[in-house]
Amino acid sequence: MVFNPGFATEKEETKKPKELPEVVVTATRTEITPEEAPASVNIVTKEKLEIKRPKTIDEALNDLPGVMVKRGKGLMDTMLSITLRGLGEQKRTLILFDGIVLNDAYTGSVKMGGFFPEDLERVEVVKGPFSSLWGGYAMAGVVQFITKMPEKREITIKTGYGSSFDRGEAMDDLRRVYLSYGDKIGKFSFFLSYGRHDTNGYVTDFVTSTTVPSGTYGAKPSYDRYGKPIYIVGDKGDNRWWDDGITIKAQYEFNEKTRLRLTYLRNRYEYNYDEPHPYLYKATTNQPVYRPSQKDYLPGPGGRIQNIWGALFETELFKKLKTKLNLSYTTTEKDWYVNVGSKATISGCLPRTRPEDCGYVSNTPQRAFQGDLQFSLPLFNNQILTFGGAYRWEYAETKEKYLRNWKDETSTVKLKYQSKGKTRTWSIFAQDEIRLTEKLTAYLGARYDNWRTYDGYVNQVGTSGYPKEYPSNTETSFSPKFSFNFKPFEGTILRGSVGKAFRPPTVYELYRTLTTRWSILAGNPNLKPEKVTSYELGLDQKLWKGAKFQLTYFYNDMDDLIYRKTVSAEYQEHINVGSAESQGFEASFEQSFDFGLRLFANLTYTDSEVKKNKAKPETEGKRLTYLPLWMGNLGAEFKRGKWSFYIVGRYVDKWFIDDENKDKKSHVYGSYDEYFVVDVRASYQINKWMSLSISGDNIFDRDYYHYYKAPGASWFAELTLKF
Repeated sequence: MVFNPGFATEKEETKKPKELPEVVVTATRTEITPEEAPASVNIVTKEKLEIKRPKTIDEALNDLPGVMVKRGKGLMDTMLSITLRGLGEQKRTLILFDGIVLNDAYTGSVKMGGFFPEDLERVEVVKGPFSSLWGGYAMAGVVQFITKMPEKREITIKTGYGSSFDRGEAMDDLRRVYLSYGDKIGKFSFFLSYGRHDTNGYVTDFVTSTTVPSGTYGAKPSYDRYGKPIYIVGDKGDNRWWDDGITIKAQYEFNEKTRLRLTYLRNRYEYNYDEPHPYLYKATTNQPVYRPSQKDYLPGPGGRIQNIWGALFETELFKKLKTKLNLSYTTTEKDWYVNVGSKATISGCLPRTRPEDCGYVSNTPQRAFQGDLQFSLPLFNNQILTFGGAYRWEYAETKEKYLRNWKDETSTVKLKYQSKGKTRTWSIFAQDEIRLTEKLTAYLGARYDNWRTYDGYVNQVGTSGYPKEYPSNTETSFSPKFSFNFKPFEGTILRGSVGKAFRPPTVYELYRTLTTRWSILAGNPNLKPEKVTSYELGLDQKLWKGAKFQLTYFYNDMDDLIYRKTVSAEYQEHINVGSAESQGFEASFEQSFDFGLRLFANLTYTDSEVKKNKAKPETEGKRLTYLPLWMGNLGAEFKRGKWSFYIVGRYVDKWFIDDENKDKKSHVYGSYDEYFVVDVRASYQINKWMSLSISGDNIFDRDYYHYYKAPGASWFAELTLKF
């Protein structure tokens, strides 16, 4: 039964039409309409997913206000991030998949390879501090991908192909397949799906040099992101990729209020590169010249295999106490990449090459267990009390092993480096939703988290002072939050909130220590969690028929930011030193018409500043990295009869990755450029069970860099069969 904040009786509920109103779960942990939510909420519905036709689940979010989806080189980007509202980096935004945390145990990042949007029912985005309900990582907010269960037999078959308009400028030969089967038989329902992407990719990585030898030709004069002159002397070949994913779900409904759902997900991806292309040639012989050396043209391959098991049990006790237990276990079997050595060659390594000079493979298997128990209880006819507890355990271990052949990640010889560590967090939380008047609802919530890291271990083989074992460390965090929702007039909603949130250090920040010939980059097992205090004030206003305007102001005050401090010329380590602030606004407008057209526009402004950084005072007063000043989207959706269309223009301002903001040069390899790109989609329902869609990305072939060379103009066509 959907909870109505008006606290209607069960008798009144039975009079409602069968078509239930749109609801959001993530904002309060209970079902509530977006109009009643205490925070800024965006929902991507199944209907919008059908019109937009995203190829990946993160693509479903790239036209929302305040949401930054960083995918610099299309499918092949393993450093993808989804960040919210003035807090950069993935580890500060919590990503959930049916309540299961996707932020990994090692770095807090999220790897999206092998997830398919066809599995989704909707996506919920709630912005602002949500540690009071969801704990760590939820400093900037929460993104939750929610999957569907079938109500009847359904079969879906999809196959598609696409490529760049100008071959070599975007993902070439992109092939996509998706198959699913679901059914409901009495109280039992199940869903199975498999999806896969393959692409020959395009050139994303380049080789640079500050000088070129005399007697050569072909070098391309350019600049680095700091404006210093360099030469582009080659590229590292087409970046190829494949990923796939399996979803298996089964659900049994014991009665109207009790159900058990079991889930299994398996996601895989791999990437590699074809032959590199030197641009330098000897003037006398026309033979290629590899400058600085051949190994600089050789990016190594990599890949990942992840399994997720989940169990969800929901029931109602004593006719009032809604109970939900969510358990999950995630294993990353392999998370690997190859780093080529100083004497690596295009064909591999010569027979007498030492493994230390050929290269090494780094692999980080991980495990995480999560348990979340939640209760919801109506009180006094005007309150909903939500309370519960959670437990999370994480383990990650990195091993680096030398290789006989850098092109074969299984040709390992001996251990080069090892680090590992564990964290565990137990939590209790509560939130009281109080209907003070017909027009005013208040939300009071808080969460207590007890975080501990232990069993830390680092071994830099052959280096004096290793291996090292680290003592355990325990920290606590209290995250209160107050929110309100006020409706002074018909069609007007005012929202406000103030709250605290935190992010615990990752295993990488705690224990990953790297010793080279020149320096030591050290982890720090004594790190404390990062903290933020955030404020929000927003207005939702219905204007005329079909028109809606939203405006939200936000402010974030961040402390104990984790930063890599240079202790000496040879030693760096992570420490808690930083404080910073960010503030800005989100504005959006949409107009819907009766004949199937929806126009939308949104704009996000984020001003940020480092306030204090004892580790590097030169950064004080500078903008935070990975945060554009402006973002905006302008688009239209149309669905009528057998046709649907979607077009969007997406703008992102330039941002910095240098903490002193010195990387001001644009349109060069390694820069993060300002860009405006236009994407289009069109689909036609051929008959009851067959449809055809065609799409174009970056259709005006905007040339820009997102560190890597971003994809140029491309097209994709897909045939869908549904039975």
